Amino acid sequence: MEQPERCRQLTIEAAGLCLDYSHHRVTAESLSDLLELAREARLEERREAMLNGSTINTSEQRAALHTALRNRSQRPVLVDGSDVMPAIRDTLERMRALCQHVHSGEWTGHTGKPIKHIVNIGIGGSFLGVKTALDGLRPFHREGLTAHYVVNVDPADLAATLKVIDPETTLFIVASKSFSTLETRVNAEAAKAWMLEQGMPAQDSHRHFIAVSNNINKATQFGIAPDNILPLWDWVGGRYSLWSAIGLMIPLMTSFTVFERLLHGAYSMDEHFRIAPLEQNMPVIMALLGIWYSNYFGAQSHAVLTYASDLEAFPAHLQQMDMESNGKRVTTEGQPASWQTGPVIWGGVGTNGQHAYHQLLHQGTRLIPVDIIIPMVSQSPIGEQQDWLFAHALAQSQALAFGCSEETIRDELAKEGASQEMIDTLAPQKTIPGNKPVSLLVMESLTPEALGALIALYEHKVFVQGVIWGINSFDQFGVELGKVLGDQIFEQLNDSTLCASEDSALNQWIQRYRRIHNRCNDNR
Repeated sequence: MEQPERCRQLTIEAAGLCLDYSHHRVTAESLSDLLELAREARLEERREAMLNGSTINTSEQRAALHTALRNRSQRPVLVDGSDVMPAIRDTLERMRALCQHVHSGEWTGHTGKPIKHIVNIGIGGSFLGVKTALDGLRPFHREGLTAHYVVNVDPADLAATLKVIDPETTLFIVASKSFSTLETRVNAEAAKAWMLEQGMPAQDSHRHFIAVSNNINKATQFGIAPDNILPLWDWVGGRYSLWSAIGLMIPLMTSFTVFERLLHGAYSMDEHFRIAPLEQNMPVIMALLGIWYSNYFGAQSHAVLTYASDLEAFPAHLQQMDMESNGKRVTTEGQPASWQTGPVIWGGVGTNGQHAYHQLLHQGTRLIPVDIIIPMVSQSPIGEQQDWLFAHALAQSQALAFGCSEETIRDELAKEGASQEMIDTLAPQKTIPGNKPVSLLVMESLTPEALGALIALYEHKVFVQGVIWGINSFDQFGVELGKVLGDQIFEQLNDSTLCASEDSALNQWIQRYRRIHNRCNDNR
């Protein structure tokens, strides 16, 4: 088809986002084949099953209903015959009231001072999505409040935060679905011990600690006041939980109105995903393009380039969302997958990448599909900078798609007066082959609605790919083994008995760790 017609036909607009996929290696025939593949996988049926609360996470016998968390309609959503919407609305109202108490200054620390620091203690889905959303909403942050994150079990992570917060004006959010996640539990215990050392009376811990968890008993045993525990249901996966009370940090640092706008944007994308025909369904098309390159061209990775500094954390969130969801080698029927599943997701913020890894994208030997995400209007305009940013985003799309031929390079070198020998040497090295698949994902501005739609778009893309690959996108058994082994090794590090592992390397490192720590303890 002619280029103008191709661009018109290969562009989709939905929920404030515009996807231009005209610079992809697809034809009307290949797109038709991919859509048929989706139908053969019963995608439309599986989509309805997810949105309606069916038990699609079959390995754990759970629904996957993150969409219910942002349901802005009056439609009931049933899980095991019960409507979950009343509980969701009740939790939202509790979040609204809590935010009001903090923002008004009514919520005070143990010395009567209002809250100035909010520390989110959580890892994985209890951190990545929250930080991504909150960074994306930076222009909407409240004055007088500072956000902090404690994620890693590395003591340096917590220590760095404790150096800059005031124990009299700090509110900790302990975010853990199970309330047994090692990193979160250890950091929460250390934070509480520090607060006690700094003078917080034990009976006033309710002024400084909130929990979001599905395990009310463990949160209570930790010492969180029951009124300070917000629920998280087992049908909410961690990497899809920012829309729940796990995302409490978002309205606390902005406003509850902004959080509702974020939910509304995600809901708008949910509705598009629900009703748009597959041919014009943005998440479906993005998913099919990914499958096209992974399974028919052998692409191993996918790059997401965000031309918005406030979206710098977005690729890291997508890494968990995509790779934890679809990094599976066995189908839902328990059989080995004979096809390639989830790709390696990576990326970063433009224009930084243009001075680093874009070199590999343009001239490397690997085929790497690219998403370029760019708002047209900045929330923080300064001079001509947004013009330059948008120009560079479009330029990268052009360079990836069309490159620069060797013939053009030879002509340019000749005009510069280069010798024939120099032309023969440099021309092949300077040639940019082009024909690299690139999507432009454009929004008018990075509003809360656009951000919500953007995150929901990729959630649905991941779901669609999982359906077509025949895998369960909502469990994560691959992360469990390391936890079990870590618990076993932890017990041996401070034990004096002989290490009994069959792995001699492990025994060697445990013994060395013991010697180093014993020496350090003796020198204290």
